[in-house]
Amino acid sequence: MHRARTRRPGAGTALSRSLHMHIQPDAEVPLRRGHGGISGGRMAVHYAGAALGRTRAASALSRQTHEPAGIRMASSEPRYVCQECGHEAHKWMGKCTGCGAWNTLVKETESADVEAQVPDLSTDGQNGTAAAQNQPTQLTDVEMEGESRLKTGVDELDRVMGGGIMQGSFSLIAGDPGIGKSTLMTELGGYLPGRKILYVTGEESKRQVKLRAQRLGVDSDALYLLAETNVQEIANAVDDVAPDLLVADSIQTIYRPDLTSAPGSVSQVRESTASLLKLTKEREFSTFLVGHVTKKGTIAGPRVLEHMVDTVLYFEGDQNHAYRILRSVKNRFGAANEIGVFEMREDGLREVPNPSEIFLSERGYGVSGSTVVCSLEGTRPILVEIQALVTPTSYSTPQRTVTGFAAQRLQMILAVLEKRAGLAFSDHDVFINVAGGVKLEEPAVDLGVAIAAASSFRDIPADTGSALIGEVGLGGEIRTVSRVEPRLKEAAKLGFDRAVVPENNLDRIAGDYDIDVTGAQQLKEVVDVVL
Repeated sequence: MHRARTRRPGAGTALSRSLHMHIQPDAEVPLRRGHGGISGGRMAVHYAGAALGRTRAASALSRQTHEPAGIRMASSEPRYVCQECGHEAHKWMGKCTGCGAWNTLVKETESADVEAQVPDLSTDGQNGTAAAQNQPTQLTDVEMEGESRLKTGVDELDRVMGGGIMQGSFSLIAGDPGIGKSTLMTELGGYLPGRKILYVTGEESKRQVKLRAQRLGVDSDALYLLAETNVQEIANAVDDVAPDLLVADSIQTIYRPDLTSAPGSVSQVRESTASLLKLTKEREFSTFLVGHVTKKGTIAGPRVLEHMVDTVLYFEGDQNHAYRILRSVKNRFGAANEIGVFEMREDGLREVPNPSEIFLSERGYGVSGSTVVCSLEGTRPILVEIQALVTPTSYSTPQRTVTGFAAQRLQMILAVLEKRAGLAFSDHDVFINVAGGVKLEEPAVDLGVAIAAASSFRDIPADTGSALIGEVGLGGEIRTVSRVEPRLKEAAKLGFDRAVVPENNLDRIAGDYDIDVTGAQQLKEVVDVVL
């Protein structure tokens, strides 16, 4: 027995009216017959809901169409940003999929109308003036007033900067804590007499900076101190002082108030740097940003930070040694990989005009495992001592300990010595040290590392009057290196009698450098000649 279905009077009519309210008159609505006893009222609800969804979507599209240009409403959905590489994710993860670092994702949320709240850092705050300055200009019509550089009077610093600090340049200097970054930036006040310098500190008070300046002997009326981290307040101070040089120590402490993320986060570092970059280029003064480094030795913050600046400087050195190396890894106004050598003393940093002589001053003679290599750092050749110690191992796996040289490259050199020169290191511990706390990355020092290891293995001192130059290939061949002539000149200046270079470099040597130049093709023949 089937029970008849009943329907309230007017129910279908009301739903039909709702359906007609949400569907345009000219819209084609497909009608399907109900299955399984589905009533017309339920079918009407289905079509009414679909129509309502389309209506809401149309309303949202209308709102987007009528939003004012230049205003972007922030999404309520948070994002997670890696503090190592800047990779963004929609949910928290223990391991960053961008760089593989662990526990580096931090939750960040943009505030509403972010673009509308960007601080106005233009010269007069008027869009018309800024637009007039940014009109396309033909290359031949660009006015050049001559290259203007701030000469510091410190040859080592001017060398690294390409001949001086370029007017309007935007530079970043980074290094380990306590290496001397703030010391060098404070001493700029003494290096540039008569030039206005605005020193912005976000990590110290004005009193602390003054105490350091007194210890360094810096007493200049043109050095202004500002303890501030708000980028807009820094821009106001620039208006008041009109400096020739701005120092921000450090960029990880500076923030923009329109961003909700904490100072030092990826978003804050990126946007604060962009604001200071705009300010620097519009006012045409020079800026130095002091940056932190991570545990791996890379600059903390997003990678884009290094792309935005004109110059990237690393302040290197072992804190157990007195010498510091200022290295430029990027320079739009000079040679990259240029270095300047300083000595850290109680009264500050002092330049070292002849670093090769300093690095070789404590070299031991008549000791096995010691060689001298000539590394080209930028445009400067530097002679450095390589020390090796090879001893029988007492472990199941031999140790390979390296300081100042790439560990993977040492593994390759030892394998070549075993295969091509017949020296078995598989049951020996190998320790390599670059004297003076210097870090060498150039392949031209391979030959010196190989001969030092072979000398210690045989316990035979290498020729103390020879400088070794050459890259070692997997076949045991000595490969060509670039710019061998300045290396020979530096070796001859320091009194070396002979230089061993790749055979193919002999044809490229022009002139007499008062040094005996010996060409070599294979690693084995160098081992037999030098040892």
